[in-house]
Amino acid sequence: MSRTRARVSAPDQACVAAVDLARSAAEELAWPGVPGEHLGFEGEGDRIVTHYFACLDRAYRGWRWAVTVTRASRAKKVTVSEAVLLPGAGALLAPEWLPWSERLRPGDLGVGDLLPTPEDDDRLVPGFTETDDDSDHQAVFEYGLGRARVLSAIGKDRAARRWHSGEHGPHTPIAHAAPAQCSTCGFYWPLAGGLRLTFGVCANEYAPDDGKVVAADHGCGAHSEAAVLPPSVEQATPILDDLGYDLMEEEAGSVDESASEELGHS
Repeated sequence: MSRTRARVSAPDQACVAAVDLARSAAEELAWPGVPGEHLGFEGEGDRIVTHYFACLDRAYRGWRWAVTVTRASRAKKVTVSEAVLLPGAGALLAPEWLPWSERLRPGDLGVGDLLPTPEDDDRLVPGFTETDDDSDHQAVFEYGLGRARVLSAIGKDRAARRWHSGEHGPHTPIAHAAPAQCSTCGFYWPLAGGLRLTFGVCANEYAPDDGKVVAADHGCGAHSEAAVLPPSVEQATPILDDLGYDLMEEEAGSVDESASEELGHS
């Protein structure tokens, strides 16, 4: 059984030879001297050829001019169909456009900014549905009292991965230098629900993570058992006896009081 091969027509020779015509079209879009050497051509179809020229403009390094020429059936005159500037290998291009919701990063939300969530956000599920945590079941949604949407299993998993791999997880310099993990610290306040065994909140006002969610295997130098200070020794109050007294013998001085020697003053 033989395979069917698609017939590829040879490039039209009249269009291939129209290099000067293609260069003139490129110079009309730019200015003379900017389109550089001829880089070759490419057949686009019957009697359609695209010529490529180097771009010598320093602002468009790596780009190239592409001029497409063609001729009508049984016509001898070649005409220009299109001329554009296209990026080549190594061309400087703008980054791929992303919607604003995908460009946001933690910390971008400022005072007064609103960040709406789509209705089909896979991180959330309706509040009246049951979750996979026994302690977080919401079988019945109470209008005005409950929440319209709660975290889904995907949302919880993403949050857990983000927290554990972030600056409050175990893979940080402060955690590596800590004397023990947060799970053994007295200031560690475990979360409720399915994340209880993995995350908690630091309640040590002197710790760098005070009031933040930390992983159970995180740690810092403010661990409650890092160093137990010995109790301070209170000095005893001196005892003063203000009732009794001791008789002190009077000692003789160095001057003889019985002598009548003139002292030179009255």
